Amino acid sequence: MDLIISWRNIWRNPRRTVIIMIAVIIGIWSMIFLTAFMRGMVVDMIENGIFTLTGDVKICSKGYRSDPAIENRIIKPGPVLAALRENLPEGARTAARVRVNAIAQNARHSAGIELAGIDPDMEAGVSFIGAGVSSGQMLRAQDNNGIVIGSALLEKFETRIGNKLILMAENAEGEIASRAFRIRGVYQAKLESTEKQFVFVSMESARQMLGIGDDVSEISVVLKNHDRAEAVAADIASSLDRAKFTVSPWQELLPMLKAYIQLFDGFIFLWYLVVFVAMAFGIINTTLMAVFERMREFGLLKALGMRPWRILRAVLIESGFILVMGALAGNALAISLVFGIGRTGIDLSAFSTGFEYAGMSAVIYPEIVFSDVFFANAVVIVLGLLVSAYPAARAARIMPVAAMRHT
Repeated sequence: MDLIISWRNIWRNPRRTVIIMIAVIIGIWSMIFLTAFMRGMVVDMIENGIFTLTGDVKICSKGYRSDPAIENRIIKPGPVLAALRENLPEGARTAARVRVNAIAQNARHSAGIELAGIDPDMEAGVSFIGAGVSSGQMLRAQDNNGIVIGSALLEKFETRIGNKLILMAENAEGEIASRAFRIRGVYQAKLESTEKQFVFVSMESARQMLGIGDDVSEISVVLKNHDRAEAVAADIASSLDRAKFTVSPWQELLPMLKAYIQLFDGFIFLWYLVVFVAMAFGIINTTLMAVFERMREFGLLKALGMRPWRILRAVLIESGFILVMGALAGNALAISLVFGIGRTGIDLSAFSTGFEYAGMSAVIYPEIVFSDVFFANAVVIVLGLLVSAYPAARAARIMPVAAMRHT
């Protein structure tokens, strides 16, 4: 009976009910959509960071992170590969690389770059270069003279596929080694800075140029679940000599990214607070208006013997109906909008320079997380009922005599 009466009461003044519902819809929509947008930015930053030759976990020799020189390479990586086979979860992928700072030059230009010697087959699913090239052809494992460079670097050097590029780097003997490579292909990355930074040759070419035999600079691991990086890193480290090797999860390798994620979490909480405060004032004012309009009704009910707690409950049920209907409509609007935009993404290329500085792509794909949706609804409904308790308590305390005098 209380449910039926409350349902009828909220439609006694449809305009007021619709106004409160619109406020709830906008609140829920803004919470879910903005959270999905922020999550999309975070996921994009994590993916860019991990697949730009970082990985979820990276194994290197002691001192390599502070000084990534060729002398700090992993000598005879057999024990490391054995530890990986023992500790990696199902679905994990690994790639060993040779990486050194180098200088690239042709007849017109020169620039500092990072030379990466790779096994193209191992890089699939581990880094962005594993997806192949946008033009030309990808490196082959036995291609000793080929090189793949970024589109931005190709444009900067005013060259083209088929031309030569000379690389110079310090070898294992501490001398400058140089070698000419022919451009086989051009890759495109999400960030222009990546295209200017990395050039790729085959692992064998890099080893021959630097004179390091079968040694490697680093081994990267990519997991199916990025959140497991720290646990997997700890398992791998327990199987290796900590005096010789460093095992680092992406959270340690990308401290700026970790700080951004914490900042985003704080921003989301602050946004929830702002939206709820704005919505709470609307709920309280509108509910109070409804209570004052029905003052004589509540007085009559108390005169007929209705308990105060039943009046309190009736007003809260009415508020609950409005909050739930508004939440359902807000969820439907937000989720449909996120899925609709998720196909093409949100193009923010006008701000690409600033986004690239933070490690984000120019196109952001919003991503809905169930916990965020649940939390947004819980905030609106639970706290909405709490702020509705004040008008409901005012209605429950009305004295019949005072109510009869109310006009």
